[in-house]
Amino acid sequence: MAVLDGEARVLMTAQHIIKALGTSDAMTDDMISVLSKFDHRFSIMNDTKNLERRSSSDPSTSHHGGNDSDSDPEPSNSRRPPKRRVMNSALDSAEKVIVHWDLGYGDQGSRWIFESTTEDSQNYLDAVDEVLTELESMKIHNRDPKLLEEAQHLLQLAMERLEEELRHVLDRYTGFVDPDVLINSFSNGSFRDVDPEEVDDEDEDEEDDEEGGVGSTRRGRTLERTQSRAVALLPAQAAEDVLGIVTRLIAGGFKKECVQVYISSRKQVLERSLQALGVERLSIDEVQRMPWEVQEEKIKKWNQAMKVGVTVLFASEKQLCDQVFAPPLADICFNDFAKAAIMHLLSFGEAIAISRRSPEKLFKILDMYDTLRELIPELDIIFSGTSGASVRTEAAGILSRLGEAARGTFSEFENAIQRDSSRVPVTGGSVHPLTRYVMNYIKLACDYTDTLKLVYGDRSQNSDQNRASYSPERDDRFVREDQTSPLASQISRLAQALQSNLEGKAKMYRDPALTHLFLMNNIHYVVQKVRSSEMRTLLGDIWLRRQASMVRQSAASYQRAAWSKVLACLRDEGLHNRGGVSTGVSRQILKDRFKNFNTIFDEVHRAQSQWVVLDPGLRDELRIFIADKVLPAYRAFLGRYGHHIETGRHPDKYIKYTVEDLEIAIGDFFTGSSGSMSGSRRRSFSLHHSGQ
Repeated sequence: MAVLDGEARVLMTAQHIIKALGTSDAMTDDMISVLSKFDHRFSIMNDTKNLERRSSSDPSTSHHGGNDSDSDPEPSNSRRPPKRRVMNSALDSAEKVIVHWDLGYGDQGSRWIFESTTEDSQNYLDAVDEVLTELESMKIHNRDPKLLEEAQHLLQLAMERLEEELRHVLDRYTGFVDPDVLINSFSNGSFRDVDPEEVDDEDEDEEDDEEGGVGSTRRGRTLERTQSRAVALLPAQAAEDVLGIVTRLIAGGFKKECVQVYISSRKQVLERSLQALGVERLSIDEVQRMPWEVQEEKIKKWNQAMKVGVTVLFASEKQLCDQVFAPPLADICFNDFAKAAIMHLLSFGEAIAISRRSPEKLFKILDMYDTLRELIPELDIIFSGTSGASVRTEAAGILSRLGEAARGTFSEFENAIQRDSSRVPVTGGSVHPLTRYVMNYIKLACDYTDTLKLVYGDRSQNSDQNRASYSPERDDRFVREDQTSPLASQISRLAQALQSNLEGKAKMYRDPALTHLFLMNNIHYVVQKVRSSEMRTLLGDIWLRRQASMVRQSAASYQRAAWSKVLACLRDEGLHNRGGVSTGVSRQILKDRFKNFNTIFDEVHRAQSQWVVLDPGLRDELRIFIADKVLPAYRAFLGRYGHHIETGRHPDKYIKYTVEDLEIAIGDFFTGSSGSMSGSRRRSFSLHHSGQ
């Protein structure tokens, strides 16, 4: 710009010198003739000066006069002006406008045409149109070569000026687009998720397009949504000016220069706007070296930048490009400056997809998969044509690799469950932290069921029917993989890995009863989590019934291990004297029975009051289960043999509990308390025999 300004000053100074030195028209003409050898614009000054002379002496040669060559008068001086000045008044008029702006400032003091009045800018564009029209006419009718050369020279002058004007207009708006404007436009738009059932094979979509069917309709909806979100990147007048300039530059053969100016300017805007949205220029290596906590924050920003960037910023740039350039140049131009930016955004997805897999990354990977999957139709519209094919291919490839990363992460989670080797038993046989973590992880994963079905290629809806049927061949703990959806099989394998790990952890307990209680607690927790989430739909009721049966089996095993010795004390066998005359009850054996019962029950109470069953329903059910076994047996035993002790000395020494005492004591079980019997009467445990 500084160079151009300097040139204008040189020209104006030359004009001043000529005016000061010229004592006659002949001397002035000679001076301009000499200077024209150094710059073509001095030649134009000479032509303009001669034209002004003729106009003042002969009105018939003015702008409103005819263009008949026979009416060209002889000049008053000895140097004849170029004949074209008379032959082509339209070209002469255009030359006045073009040279006027080329020599200095406009009438309003503006150096830039498109910062002057609308009339000035339109007059300049009209002048360029006149030159283009005359040039076309000259080529068709084989007019004077000299005149053709002069017209081409004038056009070159105008094209160079318009190129600078285009750069100046665009440079006025090279700042970034306000991210709040972009985000608000995105939030106010409609961004309907793509229904998985609408995702057809590419061939089917192409066939639909040819017939104007489903694929064409879907793309039409996507195009409407994309256009509705676009924001104005240039003021209306500036956009109109750019269109006017670009149209003339292309018509004048300056397409390459015009496109280069446009690309250079809009590329800056796009990059700065993405930076304002939080996009950083990071290499794949830099991303992979980041700690996961940092990556996690970057992923959040990436999701927003992709959604807002593609659906608003890129869409707006594409819309502006389509307004300025005609197809296919619009696609070529847009892809040229936008491709690098979108490829950089996509490269972050690539870095995450190929990074080391660990369970905590799954949900962020699924978020990225969802984001990119939703944007694929938008990218297909925005980066259309042959020039955008590489972007579309790259996006589809990264989507596939993110899906592969999600599957690999799920598998790594299964391996992590199997490898968990914590050797510290959970106090009281409660739910193990691993069980909580795994089930909460799976439950959260099931919030992404639709996404995971796409990731696993699970488009079949027949899995529910497969899971609903039962046959002896399927009498295993887990649903067979070949009879379920891929996603259900993966969830089933996770549950199986968890249970296998829990069975190993259960062996760490010395008390067999606590081993079974631990398994019962954990399997019951799994069942409850499945019932209350999307996992139930995936795994099915047969799987749930099978797991519930395992809970009951563990409870029965617990009962046998914990209460067999207690119940053995309440049997009749061995109480009667053998041989001799008397066949009555042996008082000593009976005393020993009561003493043994008291001792064993005290031990059981002390231990099992410290054991834990967190689920209130399961805890009450288990207490009822115990009461149904112990209380009737104790009541009957006490009724049959209690009077033998009560009639003797110190009956309280042997009959320590009433049935009510035992009922209250059972109410202390599985609370994680100290296990002391002293507080057993503080609460009243009401047993409701409901047949459970």
